[in-house]
Amino acid sequence: MFTDKITAPYCRLSNDDYLQGESNSITNQKAILKKYADENGLGNTAFYVDDGFSGTNFNRPDFMRMMEDVKSGKISTIITKDLSRFGRDHLMTGQYIEMVLPDYDVRYIAINDNVDTLRSENEMKVFKNVFNDGYARDCSKKIKAVFKAKGQSGKPLTSMIPYGYKKSETDKNVWKIDEEAAEVVRRIFLLCIDGYGPTQIARKLCEDKVLTPTAYAEMKKSGNITCAKPYRWAQRTIADLLEKLEYVGHTVNFRTRKKSYKCKKKIDNPKEDWAIFENTHEAIISKEDFDLVQELRKNKRKLQHQEEVNPFSGMVYCADCGKKMYLCRSKSLNSDQEHLKCSSYTKDKDDCSAHFLSALLCLKKSYYLNSER
Repeated sequence: MFTDKITAPYCRLSNDDYLQGESNSITNQKAILKKYADENGLGNTAFYVDDGFSGTNFNRPDFMRMMEDVKSGKISTIITKDLSRFGRDHLMTGQYIEMVLPDYDVRYIAINDNVDTLRSENEMKVFKNVFNDGYARDCSKKIKAVFKAKGQSGKPLTSMIPYGYKKSETDKNVWKIDEEAAEVVRRIFLLCIDGYGPTQIARKLCEDKVLTPTAYAEMKKSGNITCAKPYRWAQRTIADLLEKLEYVGHTVNFRTRKKSYKCKKKIDNPKEDWAIFENTHEAIISKEDFDLVQELRKNKRKLQHQEEVNPFSGMVYCADCGKKMYLCRSKSLNSDQEHLKCSSYTKDKDDCSAHFLSALLCLKKSYYLNSER
């Protein structure tokens, strides 16, 4: 009946299964499935294997390839060692076994659980699927508990070390400064202090052919760069770097969380739920410079036509109405004159009175105040 179709022994091994020893290994599963197929006259076998994938995840590469072959009519029978190898989400597993596979006339066999959809209706498989789902839920709780304990101890949870640092050769939980990348980080912060926004900083780094964090990591790891645009810095990358507390020597845990053990999508936690541990590693940026950058980032500082940013842009407020004062620049043949004017008066002359504040006067006053300190 199935002479021209494939018998598909399917093997799956998750990271948790490694703890249970050889019984669930890919090698052991293959041997059991091959023996069963041979003894029961199920020929033309083609293995599908997902090594290192959770049973709650149905986007496994070989599982998806197998289901494509099911839909193409290439497969007659699917065999697994037990129901948990197929999946640990009882709703999805039940949907595949009860609805999807029968629609394509595909027989399903779970050897150890005595399930064979061709021979009989096995009512117990529903309860076994629920048990497998519960096992995945229990494992998730235990992993979360270990993860939480590690995070609360001050050890970094992230597997992606911030650009500018590298792991210590003696302790993977200790970060050391990667001086080559750290120089780029320092430059980014200095450019921001000088008045440049993330977009302008990204453009400068691109013009100077500075490798992006991804390209730099690839070059350090393999010595080769395969990405198409290794110097194309994104505005979002610069903005993220400018906000990282890690650069002042702090460890930040619990920035994100996952929706559930079934949904791996990450959700940002509010800052009050972060766990911040100060002075856990050497700082690249001083606390003073970092705080200054955060203050500057609160106020959008527009780049002028002359490609310069006035240091008072976005930082001066009207003494009467409290609104921001806009920077204006009038250009004549003899000189460029900068001044600040009230934004309220600009929009509606009834809201405030006219003001004229010389930017040069602001600069002189700032200089005298700093000299007196």
